[in-house]
Amino acid sequence: MDSSNLPRAALRGEPSYVWRAGQARRWEMIVTAAGGRERGRVLDCGCGIGAYLGHMETQADRAYGLEYDFDRAQVARLSQHDVVCAASEHLPFPSGTFDLILSHEVLEHVSDDHQSVRAMLRVLRKGGRLVVFVPNRGYPFETHGIFWRGRYHFGNIPLVNYLPRSLRDKLAPHVRVYSPADIRSLFEGLACEPVSATIIFGAYDNLIARWPTPGRILRRLLQAMEATPLRALGLSHFWVLEKL
Repeated sequence: MDSSNLPRAALRGEPSYVWRAGQARRWEMIVTAAGGRERGRVLDCGCGIGAYLGHMETQADRAYGLEYDFDRAQVARLSQHDVVCAASEHLPFPSGTFDLILSHEVLEHVSDDHQSVRAMLRVLRKGGRLVVFVPNRGYPFETHGIFWRGRYHFGNIPLVNYLPRSLRDKLAPHVRVYSPADIRSLFEGLACEPVSATIIFGAYDNLIARWPTPGRILRRLLQAMEATPLRALGLSHFWVLEKL
């Protein structure tokens, strides 16, 4: 499929535009995973308009963002963020630059996720950590929409990710989805080791905005499932890796 004809939401996803409970929860997870490295030199690889980057700047010695989409990079720069417009497969930084790198729901959109991972590990110093969020194939909805009869349909589409991979990828050729084995394969043979790996549910802020009480009950229930085998149905993989 010609990527030049894809809507931006399909091709590059939607960044965080507002800071709500979901973003705050993930930020706490990132800081915990960093183990103090958030106070060094950090990179938000695929920073969008700079939502997480702004919080990284409050703690880091120096924080950089990298964003492929030029318009989004410009918006981030208007907020005085230090943002480079480039592809994550070819990071324009010297090797061993960063103590912490965040890749938040980005790898599913890049041209070559294996090359992006290798590039991030190259610019990470030894002992530095890479924090990765990617969509989980076990989640009952494809959150990036699908293509059906030549048209893109944005939204949460049920059961798409449970189809055989070949059929799923015909409906959603614009975005990857990862099983645990897919992520292990992504980092196999590279100079890093997992510090932690789990699957998390979302915060469902949009649902809570419409139906506050039922939405909060659902959020508490689903997030409690993260401590059980039912986390396999969660929204996103959350991996933390340390460079050897």
